[in-house]
Amino acid sequence: MNEVQTLSKKYCNSLTKYSKYKTRVVKVGNIEIGGDNPIRVQSMTTTDTMDTKATVEQSIRMIEAGSELVRITAPAVKEAKNLENIKKELRTRGYDTPIVADIHFRPDAAEIAARIVEKVRVNPGNYADKKKFKVFSFTDEMYQEELDRIYEQFSPLVKLCKEYGTAMRIGTNHGSLSDRIMNRYGDTPLGMVESALEFVRICEDLGYHDIILSMKASNPQVKVQAYRLLVNKMEEEGMNYPLHLGVTEAGDGEDGRIKSSVGIGALLEDGLGDTIRVSLTEEPEYEIPVCKRLVNRYSNRSGHKEIPYVIENPIDPFTYTRRKTNETDKIGNHHVPVVILSPKVDVIHNPESLKKISYDYSQELDKWNIGDTAPDFIYLGSKDLQYALPGTLKKIFDYGYWKTIENKSEALPLFTPREYLNAGRKSFRINFLSLTIDDITEDLLEAIRNDKFCVIVLNTNNKHAIAELRRVFIELMNKEIDVPVIINRSYNGLDDEDLTLYSATDIGGLLLDGLGDGIWIDADNPIEVINRVSFGILQAARTRISKTEYISCPSCGRTQFDLQETTAMIKKRTDHLKGVKIAIMGCIVNGPGEMADADYGFVGSGPNWVSLYRGKDVIERGIPYPEALERLIGIMKEDGIWVEPS
Repeated sequence: MNEVQTLSKKYCNSLTKYSKYKTRVVKVGNIEIGGDNPIRVQSMTTTDTMDTKATVEQSIRMIEAGSELVRITAPAVKEAKNLENIKKELRTRGYDTPIVADIHFRPDAAEIAARIVEKVRVNPGNYADKKKFKVFSFTDEMYQEELDRIYEQFSPLVKLCKEYGTAMRIGTNHGSLSDRIMNRYGDTPLGMVESALEFVRICEDLGYHDIILSMKASNPQVKVQAYRLLVNKMEEEGMNYPLHLGVTEAGDGEDGRIKSSVGIGALLEDGLGDTIRVSLTEEPEYEIPVCKRLVNRYSNRSGHKEIPYVIENPIDPFTYTRRKTNETDKIGNHHVPVVILSPKVDVIHNPESLKKISYDYSQELDKWNIGDTAPDFIYLGSKDLQYALPGTLKKIFDYGYWKTIENKSEALPLFTPREYLNAGRKSFRINFLSLTIDDITEDLLEAIRNDKFCVIVLNTNNKHAIAELRRVFIELMNKEIDVPVIINRSYNGLDDEDLTLYSATDIGGLLLDGLGDGIWIDADNPIEVINRVSFGILQAARTRISKTEYISCPSCGRTQFDLQETTAMIKKRTDHLKGVKIAIMGCIVNGPGEMADADYGFVGSGPNWVSLYRGKDVIERGIPYPEALERLIGIMKEDGIWVEPS
């Protein structure tokens, strides 16, 4: 029997067989995007566009790192005109990489750029549309009047692109939806999709089809839902435009890589995406190796082990609903996902060694201080520790060894399926059951259904891992088996960067769909890295918050201060504020709209001037840069959320 995807839920070729979603081919300069072409990687300059030499030099560094397109901001007419000088210098120096002009607000700049560069990016939320955060009712007549006005203002650019053979990216951003869209659709994935498709319909009406689409958000969950919904709506309307993937304002370092992997990887796994950018608050050439590592996983994915077809998919791919489960000793139901680690016993041979994983033991006080990124369980196999653990950290042993332990109060068994079915004695707290899709039988499912102490540890060796794991979740949901499930992935021989990217993709993608009550990354990397990545994935998926979240843009020629330096400065003072989301935006384009998801905003409003926001509301304008951080902390104190660091 073949897999069934109803049109109302369809967003990819298959939920079980890796297959690249086929889009139309769009030519951008000397490269093609979409169709059977490889997934293209790209980045964006951070220099002042009027500084031709600096922009050219940075572009060359990006190109030599492997960037297949170079995006450059053109905030006004003068920058758009200077793209000609930049392009000429790059061509003179032997670089023919296509240039993309990044446009916000200014149709006049876009129309100049379209005559010069190979591709123009416009944001429908602020190109010929209005964003003043006004709330009022749009009648159908008023709405159509706005569409007519947009048609009139957008048409000249479309005609120029058609005349000059210039491609266009219509790139919606979650935080910059127009007032018209917000009032009709709300701040939703559907609003993002409709915002882009309104512009696409204008293009099609004018006979122009060299379009690439994007749906960016700093929240990976919103972003993934928007792209899926975009594909669904394109299918309905007979469209097949290529997709540019990215998580906007992902941040820097490990957190930025995790958030990008969760948001981009979840889509690549289902065959979506024709070009990607990883937006890091770092030098742009550092983004390219991350892009390549993400993309390279799919070069030989199609030959994976077969996965049973999905006949009925109970998961709504466009909205988040956590899978309903039983509560088993604080696992499942409403509890946050747990973290399991499997360190070698000699790595944690004494209490002091647990400091690496946020359990800090004071010998003097004989007391444990437990951090926000402290794991919940450790798997020890068949070898015990010679010291007592804190009460919040519980041990898991192989079933055969667990049977021999006299005091089972802090010890929990891990069963194989055969052991589980034949066990004479089980735990009255938690019975961890390790299984793969191949272990599932009707007898095992029935035994699981009737064991209120069972927690599945679900793992796979399939190259197409996320699809196989998801297939097991679908089976459990369709059979109404509400046992909690720990997502277990084993990685060996990976460096820390690949471990971070791969695990964030594999586990984060499932968490975004409400699947999983815990995570267990088994790898030979340092235990502190595995623990940090585990909590980072949960944070990025918004399922367990353990630290401050920073929504920081990757910088560009519009930026009013040094983004990397400013982000580091703000982190140093605020990284103890668990659960607080702080947006650090270099300019007004990435200001109140883009940081829609943040609690507070630190936004460049002029050279070395800052405006401070609470949510989308500006609280103070025009503050000198050196004073701005203290003023921001002052606002937090007024709101009662500031605590002094310990």
